[in-house]
Amino acid sequence: MELFRVIDIAGTVAFSIAGAFAAMEKKLDVFGIFIIAFVTALGGGTLRDVLVGEEPVKWMRDLSPSIVVLISTVAAMLFTNTIKNFHKILLLFDSIGLGFFTVLGIQVGINHELHPAICVALGTMTACFGGVIRDVSLNSIPLIFQREIYATACVFGGVIFYVLKMTEVPKFALEATCIAAIVALRLLAVRFNWRLPSV
Repeated sequence: MELFRVIDIAGTVAFSIAGAFAAMEKKLDVFGIFIIAFVTALGGGTLRDVLVGEEPVKWMRDLSPSIVVLISTVAAMLFTNTIKNFHKILLLFDSIGLGFFTVLGIQVGINHELHPAICVALGTMTACFGGVIRDVSLNSIPLIFQREIYATACVFGGVIFYVLKMTEVPKFALEATCIAAIVALRLLAVRFNWRLPSV
């Protein structure tokens, strides 16, 4: 299985679980949990595909992303009785999803021969837009619009991606470092309450 496919699946799993736990934290029913997991996992990719002109969007042409969402959501619900803090699980998997989907969006931009700045923007939108839909659907202010370091972590990872790309490091190391940087910055920002300045 090619690396691009692995990153896609890993990001889908991470965001599906994050969406499921966000829905369970709000005490939604089973159908609601699946819907929130679905839009969290596939919302950003849908926006990305529309922007680069890939229509119908990927999940309409290939059932595998929906199947991954279904399996991941069922797994999340099966472990609800053993998990005491939904918020921490949501934070962890949301951070992991940010990392994987940022890299995925950047690679899509590269495949379409877009400018590096646009590729980073595309990666950030791929990573963040599903979370925006999730938060709005759950009647919360999206994290991307708050002072929290969220989309900023994706941009930070994207910059690292292109800095390392100039050094010609192996592709796997390049993408792994980008993902790790995004996840680490997001988790550290929450742990130490790092925030962007407000006006």
